[in-house]
Amino acid sequence: MKEEGESGSGRKGDDEKVSFYKLFSFSDEVDIVLMFVGTVCAIVTGMIEPLTTIIFSRLLNTFGRTDPSKMISEVAKISLIFVYIAIGTGIAAFLQVSSWVITGERQATRIRGLYLKTILRQDIAFFDTETTTGEVIGRMSGDTILIQDAMGEKVGKFIKLMSTFIGGFAIAFARGWLLSLVLLSSIPLLVLTGGAMAIYMAKMSSRGQLAYAEAGNVVEQTVGVIRTVASFTGEKEAVEKYERKLEVAYASTVQQGLASGVGLGTILAIIFGLYALAIWYGSKLIIEKGYDGGRVINVIISVMTGGISLGQTSPCLNAFAAGQAAAYKMFETINRKPRMDPYDTSGTVLADIRGEIELKNVYFKYPARPDVQIFSGFSLSVPSGKTAALVGQSGSGKSTVISLLERFYDPDAGEVLIDGVNLKKFRLGWIREKVGLVSQEPILFGASIKENISYGKKEATDEEIREAIELANAAKFIDKLPLGIETMVGEHGTQLSGGQKQRIAIARAILKNPRILLLDEATSALDAESERIVQDALQNIMTNRTTVIVAHRLTTIRNADIIAVVYRGKLVEQGTHTELIKDPDGAYSQLVRLQQGKNEAEDQATDTEEEAAKSLNIEYGMSRSSRSRTLSLQGLVSGSSASWRALSFRYGHPLPNDVHDKDLYGEDSGEKIDAEEETRKKVSITRLAYLNRSEIPVLLLGSTAAGVHGVVFPAFGLILSTAIKIFHEPPHELRKDSRFWSLMLVGLGAVTLIVASVQNYLFGVAGGKLIHRIRSLTFRKVVHQEISWFDDPENSSGAVGARLSTDASAVRSLVGDALALVIQNISTVVAGLAISFTANWMLALVILAVLPLVGLQGYLQMKFMEGFSADAKVMYEEASQVASDAVGSIRTVASFCAEKKVMDMYRQKCEGPLKHGVRQGIISGAGFGFSFIALYCTNAFCFYIGAVLVQNGKATFEQVFKVFFALTISAVGISSTSAMGPDTNKGRDAAASIFELLDSKPKIDSSSDEGAILATVRGDIELQHVSFKYVTRPDVQIFRDLCLTIPSGKIVALVGESGSCKSTVISLIERFYNPDSGRILLDGVELRKFKLSWLRQQMGLVSQEPILFNETIRANIAYGKLGGATEDEIIEATKAANAHNFISALPHGYETSVGERGLQLSGGQKQRIAIARAILKDPKILLLDEATSALDAESERVVQDALDRVMVERTTVVVTHRLTTIKGADISAVVKNGVIAEKGRHEVLMKINDGVYASLVSLHMNSSD
Repeated sequence: MKEEGESGSGRKGDDEKVSFYKLFSFSDEVDIVLMFVGTVCAIVTGMIEPLTTIIFSRLLNTFGRTDPSKMISEVAKISLIFVYIAIGTGIAAFLQVSSWVITGERQATRIRGLYLKTILRQDIAFFDTETTTGEVIGRMSGDTILIQDAMGEKVGKFIKLMSTFIGGFAIAFARGWLLSLVLLSSIPLLVLTGGAMAIYMAKMSSRGQLAYAEAGNVVEQTVGVIRTVASFTGEKEAVEKYERKLEVAYASTVQQGLASGVGLGTILAIIFGLYALAIWYGSKLIIEKGYDGGRVINVIISVMTGGISLGQTSPCLNAFAAGQAAAYKMFETINRKPRMDPYDTSGTVLADIRGEIELKNVYFKYPARPDVQIFSGFSLSVPSGKTAALVGQSGSGKSTVISLLERFYDPDAGEVLIDGVNLKKFRLGWIREKVGLVSQEPILFGASIKENISYGKKEATDEEIREAIELANAAKFIDKLPLGIETMVGEHGTQLSGGQKQRIAIARAILKNPRILLLDEATSALDAESERIVQDALQNIMTNRTTVIVAHRLTTIRNADIIAVVYRGKLVEQGTHTELIKDPDGAYSQLVRLQQGKNEAEDQATDTEEEAAKSLNIEYGMSRSSRSRTLSLQGLVSGSSASWRALSFRYGHPLPNDVHDKDLYGEDSGEKIDAEEETRKKVSITRLAYLNRSEIPVLLLGSTAAGVHGVVFPAFGLILSTAIKIFHEPPHELRKDSRFWSLMLVGLGAVTLIVASVQNYLFGVAGGKLIHRIRSLTFRKVVHQEISWFDDPENSSGAVGARLSTDASAVRSLVGDALALVIQNISTVVAGLAISFTANWMLALVILAVLPLVGLQGYLQMKFMEGFSADAKVMYEEASQVASDAVGSIRTVASFCAEKKVMDMYRQKCEGPLKHGVRQGIISGAGFGFSFIALYCTNAFCFYIGAVLVQNGKATFEQVFKVFFALTISAVGISSTSAMGPDTNKGRDAAASIFELLDSKPKIDSSSDEGAILATVRGDIELQHVSFKYVTRPDVQIFRDLCLTIPSGKIVALVGESGSCKSTVISLIERFYNPDSGRILLDGVELRKFKLSWLRQQMGLVSQEPILFNETIRANIAYGKLGGATEDEIIEATKAANAHNFISALPHGYETSVGERGLQLSGGQKQRIAIARAILKDPKILLLDEATSALDAESERVVQDALDRVMVERTTVVVTHRLTTIKGADISAVVKNGVIAEKGRHEVLMKINDGVYASLVSLHMNSSD
């Protein structure tokens, strides 16, 4: 979606949106009927409102002039008309809303389906260059909702409002054009004020949003890298920075309060002024032009009704504009014709396919990287039934061959032939069915194992599926699963291990029974055991098929019929293994040598070393625990859902936001949450008020203003009803009274302006202060939580940021806004009742009985203005999940020709939401219709009762209208303010979650000042019988009874396989976690006894992913020293870290901003800045966690030099994969199965036969690239 803005910014005008009628281009006959009915009914509903004003004015004249004895029969006639109108409008309103909601829902679902269908048929290049999964899902869930909004009930609403507007003004001019003209002249003033008001409010609110966004950034930056913050004891600094940002936000909150108060006050004042003008001028017309009272009131109410309707059309117009803009991009995609179309049925189909493959003089560049030539004149031929293996360094173009054979891309020049026919001539769907693909990252869909396998063949029988599973060596593990073949694999297959996923992918390929099999690194991501099993499965299915293999591990391809060595897009040699190995200088022999790692001597080993370090990293990266800072894809997918959100937040692209929490917490999380809900609900309002205690005087003043504000509506009713009566007075009284009541209305307007401004300003101050206080208290608490708290996905940086921003404002609405509303409503009720009961208690009682109906009607009307379309996003989540799976793995969908299958699944998932939408339409229509029936029937009833009382001498004309207006206007006032009112439940939950956090007591509290401090630190560290489990994975025992002594000033290297939790030792020494049992000592004193902040000051941590803050280089380095560092100290540190030269060479030197997460610098530069930061601290203990693993050879050398200088005379604990580092260590300790298996110097450990260390080293030497 970002692209749309950018690409269109140059020409973003009218051409970036669809014309309005085009939105309906996907409607069918039913939709057209629905839209027709909806339109007619909307016009009827709209016209009725102004028509009732005529009847109302007749009613007034009846009351004003009729002889009391005939009153009942006259009024009864008019009341009956009201009842008829009620029934008519009810039906029309029901049909209007339900027709439009239903047709909107139907058409939006159809557009979604068409969009997905079009997306699935696009060529792969389209996904490389023009779109992302996030964008597609964003469009399907976000944009279709905007489109639905623009073509659903909003259209009906707009037609209704416009017909009310036209009808109102038509009637006003017909009944009294002169008065109408005078009133019209003041309408522009109202529009201008409203507009200016809205603009200013938007400006203020965006300024506030900006400040809060910056504060949110601080949260994100702090929580996201909490380990770095904790290890440098930077909590206090983070809190101060956050407070500074909050100050700015507070100021804009207050201004916003004032602005909204002034705006609301001004608008009300102008409206009251208009009424004043109307009463004064209307009286003049009665005296001079022979108007009657009914006509004057009729004109006033018609103009008001029409004007208000016009004002209410703006949300509809906004929705139309948004929908038209959203539709532009979607419709553009729907109409896009792909270069290769899987739905296209033209093209050659062979009766039988032998499977001969030939690439002839192929030239190719990826569309996404047009400047990189992959193949220039590449040729390769594979005879039918033979196995060809492609080998070469990474990036040499091996996988590209497979993409060309699947026809994901067409070559720029040259041909790809199968059985001598150019691939472009075949029917795309047919040829893809003959080719089976198993890729490096097996892509599974969030469905059952059975469904995943049956992607291979449309109508596969259970026997065929079973056979495929057995051939793929997968039967054993599937049968062990509780649900067997019906087991759900989780999103992206996260519930299964790599080997299991790969075998299911192979079963899927076998089921397809392809003539040509393509294996792209099919076993690279597996450990040795799974690899053997998967390899066997592959051997089973390669027989009698033409097979093309891409592999890194040469052991897997020795038996291939043809081995082709690819180097930089050229075929450098080909032959069998035995032929190629004979040439010792050939490319293949060199590759083999590289992998066997014969060069034992360190000097010659540097090449292998780098390759090995890299490869080790690849494998380690894949399986390291999710808590490690490796950004492997799997980490992202199976990590917290917030990391998706954080990413999407950062790159302006929503990634699939459906990483379901179920997977994270297991199935039973529901029960746990319910229990939490129970404890949550009980929040004492007193405690909240206590947080706001320093603003009590402000709140009291604000409440007084709110009380006065509440009286405004009943007072208006009183003045209006009196004014109606004066129209029937003799001229001289009329003159005097009209002037008096007009001035009263002007006065009321002035009071409203003052009161509304004061009320909103004061509540803005109190609310702003409360938000500020809650946020800073909560953030302070968050920063000092123990690290294990952040391991819980619920507390990821995105979640904490959201909690801080939404919770605080929800609580504010509970205290400030809700309080203002309650007081305002109470005073409205009291005043309304007082006026009506003093006027006529009998009538007041009768009207009170039916008032709830009027109140309900007002509430329903307000809700209708907001819109009924239930949050379709949530409804369509499951369907979006299907789409997101399919688009995210479009290559798999394409290669299995599963487009139709995906569409069927998608349609099936859309059925429920569509039915729900239709039901929703009918319900909301019924509600809307009922609201009209209630309104007109209660009016008819009240006037009839009034007539009875007047005829019996129990009431007068004036009293009837006084009671009626005082109560109905009060009811309308209350219902409209309540509908605008905040959601108290949200506020309650938010308050509960905030207090829950504020009351929590972290076990490792970095804010506490208690604990011992040593005058001098030697740096002896000892771990005694330590056992440990991570809180988030209580079933995995990390250490059992681990003992390790780290002598002062020595270098200790921790080595071991990946996943042996070497980094956890460092976390325990930093006291990020406490061991479950056993002790950790520093200089003979247990870590728990030290003051935490002092302890962390003694240690310098450099981790694998260097974490920098979005500040200047200087600020990042100075972060290492509490209380600031001098220029000389900083330069000394950077020189020691080998960083001074490159920093000085930058245009801004030390003032260069490093960008978010340090993105402006290379890996090696970031790492050296992180080292400088650790050096500046001058720690006694240095902890290096894979500090060089993520770097390329050159940077690694530079950083390693820096580290070697720094380690001198410090106790150093190193976690590393690098041989040279391990060899230089004083002690190497091998971590295996949660204990130290061996320890000693490199030479000693190498002599142990079959030792863990020795085998690790040899594995390292023999590692592949």
